[in-house]
Amino acid sequence: MPASANPLLIWFRSDLRRSDNPALHWAVGTGKPVIALYVLEGDFDGMRPLGGASKWWLHHSLARHGERLAKCGIQLVLKCGDPEKAISEVVTETGADTIAWNRRYDANAIAVDTDIKASLSSAGLTVRSFNGSLLVEPWEQKTRSGTPFRVFTPFWKSILAGPEPRTPLSAPPAPVPSSVGASSLDLEALDLLPDRNWADGFQAHWEPGEAGAQRALARFLDSGLRSYGKGRDVPGQCNTSMLSPHLQFGEISPVQIWNAARTAEGMDDTLAAAATKFLSEIAWREFAYHLLFHNPDLATENYSSTFDAFPWQFDRALFDAWKTGTTGYPIVDAGMRQLWKTGWMHNRVRMVAASFLIKHLMIDWRRGEKWFWDTLVDADVANNPAGWQWVAGSGADAAPYFRIFNPVLQGEKFDSDGTYVRRWVPELSGLENKWLHKPWKAPDAVLRSAGIKLGQTYPNPLVDHDAARKRALDAYSELRRGQEDHEQIADGANRAAEPQQAHLR
Repeated sequence: MPASANPLLIWFRSDLRRSDNPALHWAVGTGKPVIALYVLEGDFDGMRPLGGASKWWLHHSLARHGERLAKCGIQLVLKCGDPEKAISEVVTETGADTIAWNRRYDANAIAVDTDIKASLSSAGLTVRSFNGSLLVEPWEQKTRSGTPFRVFTPFWKSILAGPEPRTPLSAPPAPVPSSVGASSLDLEALDLLPDRNWADGFQAHWEPGEAGAQRALARFLDSGLRSYGKGRDVPGQCNTSMLSPHLQFGEISPVQIWNAARTAEGMDDTLAAAATKFLSEIAWREFAYHLLFHNPDLATENYSSTFDAFPWQFDRALFDAWKTGTTGYPIVDAGMRQLWKTGWMHNRVRMVAASFLIKHLMIDWRRGEKWFWDTLVDADVANNPAGWQWVAGSGADAAPYFRIFNPVLQGEKFDSDGTYVRRWVPELSGLENKWLHKPWKAPDAVLRSAGIKLGQTYPNPLVDHDAARKRALDAYSELRRGQEDHEQIADGANRAAEPQQAHLR
């Protein structure tokens, strides 16, 4: 049967790749001419606008994606604003009668997609959606009692106990050439690159695009996977995959990563433990999306309502010192400076830096989450808030609030040779390892020899760790006491009402 002359429109979102793209694979398989669309939605209809670092990445990712699509005869149309309006414009201009996309999982995006699907379907168009971003759909993973998971370990076990993810799809062949095109904005018109020169240095650290993602995966499997188990906690070494921004923009899929790690493990069984640990991190991303799907306000509301009464304190000077990496704690400062210079921070240091803001400075985790959202190239709508709530103790399966990272001990344990701190806090590079993570304790002669003047060339600590830890624990204890008092009052009220309730029954 000859294919319809009407083209098919594929709407790309966080899936900027040709290979293992279910929507694109299906679209080409229909035999229809294919036109691609990307809409920069911004804050339209409650959508969370991308942060500055993510916009930088998106600019380069769209450029690469457009080039790869053009090589197989597909036009990438760029629009901005209301996606339903953008789709209608392309449909009117091209006569497209079918639209396909890969699904999104945050509440505002789901609402937008649902409305658009209903509108297009009522107009007689065919709409198809696919899972192109997760191993398992969030509604498919349930506890034995049929409820969403709240704890990671049983979630991870359920993934391991289930079927292996599907085989990745290869990049589809070139579709039937389209005889029509659609008007498109120039990439520069999306205004994604920062005005200031802040992101100029990102290019030296990253290769956005599908090809860059595949090269990053190959490098990791070749030289990083074997030592991943322990090496992933050492920020001064290159033992992590660096795939997070590629995953965030869908330049590679979790199915591809899972399959590649399993293949590497199958070729060398000594990689089994490291591969399993690595895949558990892919599963944590799945868990974050599971949480987001079932808790739409994950980025703005405490998962545990116990923390709604927490006595956060906000000091602009302290917050700015944290953002600029001038807290006086070298491991924290190194992480915050790495973030600013590269758009990324090592995961171990992310936990330490987040814990410092929340528990040493008593600043609401949501302020830190927003800063990371703006400055991370891998700022993920699910991972970012889930990680912050985990550190804060307010999230699902969270680290208990009383687990307060000691930034000195964390630095000495995971950056024992000082490689990481010396790279990102060069004013301390002359300090010997013994004092590197606690320069305020170094003798004056040692500081002079290293060319360090505390309070001038490097700041004194913003807070004393022991005092800050006690303050945080006291605040948490007071919160718990208040919660217990509230529960006792509620319990008493319920008991007082029991006779009447029994009578009503």
